Amino acid sequence: MSRAVNRADVDEVHAEFYAAFEAGDFDRMSAVWADGRYAEGVSCVHPGWTMLRGREAVLRSWALIMANTTYIQFVLTDVETDVYGDHAVVTCKENVLTADEDTEAGFLAGGSIVATNVFVRADGEWRLLLHHGSPVLNVVDAEEE
Repeated sequence: MSRAVNRADVDEVHAEFYAAFEAGDFDRMSAVWADGRYAEGVSCVHPGWTMLRGREAVLRSWALIMANTTYIQFVLTDVETDVYGDHAVVTCKENVLTADEDTEAGFLAGGSIVATNVFVRADGEWRLLLHHGSPVLNVVDAEEE
């Protein structure tokens, strides 16, 4: 299997991870994450959270987040995919828009997160093993002050 095919397959699962989150579809999100022999090694760091380990804890966190997210949209930039045999690393910048329909103005907020997503190929399928997101703080350019 060529590197280009591997990279395309990883990119497809990477895109599905964000599509499942945007759709608030827990079943799709669950299908993206590694299971079986990799279940205990599944890890996730949501921005501002401590590390979660184990498939059950990670999926529980996604259920909680999805239940409390009215709207979210990702515009991914600086996406880089590297494949190392049966492992792959995707780094990117998540440009995030969120909204809350429960507020009078339908509050809309945005922010940026740098993310590292590690995938493993198990039984011929790429699955997410680790997601780590860190917020990017807005830095004021010294010349603007």
